[in-house]
Amino acid sequence: MAKTNPGRFFEDYRIGETIAHAVPRTVSGGERALYHALYPARHALYSSDEFARECGMDGAPIDDLAAFHLVFGKTVPDVSLNAVANLGYAEGRWLKPVYPGDTLRSTSQVIGLKQNSNGKSGVVWVRTRGLNQNDEEVLDYIRWVMVRKRDLEAPAPDTLIPELKPALAASDLVIPEGLDFGRYDFTLAGERHRWGDYEVGEKIDHVDGVTVEEAEHMMATRLWQNTAKVHFDATNRPDGKRLIYGGHVISMARTLSFNGLANAQMIVGLNAGAHANPCFSGDTIRAWSEVLDKAETSAPGVGAIRLRLVAVKHGAPAFALKGEDGKYLPEVMLDLDYWALMPV
Repeated sequence: MAKTNPGRFFEDYRIGETIAHAVPRTVSGGERALYHALYPARHALYSSDEFARECGMDGAPIDDLAAFHLVFGKTVPDVSLNAVANLGYAEGRWLKPVYPGDTLRSTSQVIGLKQNSNGKSGVVWVRTRGLNQNDEEVLDYIRWVMVRKRDLEAPAPDTLIPELKPALAASDLVIPEGLDFGRYDFTLAGERHRWGDYEVGEKIDHVDGVTVEEAEHMMATRLWQNTAKVHFDATNRPDGKRLIYGGHVISMARTLSFNGLANAQMIVGLNAGAHANPCFSGDTIRAWSEVLDKAETSAPGVGAIRLRLVAVKHGAPAFALKGEDGKYLPEVMLDLDYWALMPV
């Protein structure tokens, strides 16, 4: 009897089934150190226990995207091991900060299926929940992924495309308990710009760029235990290239956004996301942001700001997303719509 697992293919999914993912992982300060080594992350709330305590936290939590990568990585062997591409995200909420010492695990529920017209693959929608050692949800999001079929003759399942919110309302966001920006130190944070300084429609060129290398991408993919074949196995694609993990691009773009958005401290909502074009080793990532919305919160000194984060390759951003045909321009790699918390 075969003891190895080839992963799930499109015809293996059923609407409503819940998948409990292996393997739980206890988070340590090592994850923070490696995250800050892979990405030049400098947001103060995640860098300094003392800064975080002044903001009402127990200490510096693990970066929100590091928590996302940890939860996401657990799902890969069951959801996207045989993926052609990870297509998008929606309705993501960070529900509780993750601290060193927490143990995270993930579960996913299949909420949508649609076979592609070529009969060779299909799209799978899942709602994933990340839980800590106390069974408290720390993260909840939807993603959809294109997955190969094992048997091209297998019958197509009934199509069900879930209805997704175009964006989370500010009232949907969960503000961490105790968060208070009343004593926020703008000098230590690195910029003076606060919530009231940003206008809806404003666009910000984050100026800096980072060239992606194969070694750092592979370290990141292994760190988050993301075993998708397109990231590890160069023979899996006709062009012989390994795709850079989309989460690597997200984290690099978020880090680049520090220059201009240093005080957008905590990510609390993920409205939408698309990996518009592939990223490969040797590509240089640059980023720009657009302010989409702003909202007050009930937390002292805390405002919510909705941002579009766009990662492009090579040249300076042109603040353009799509061509006349409605398709993403070839230089656009990431289009991410998220809510963050910022001092007012």
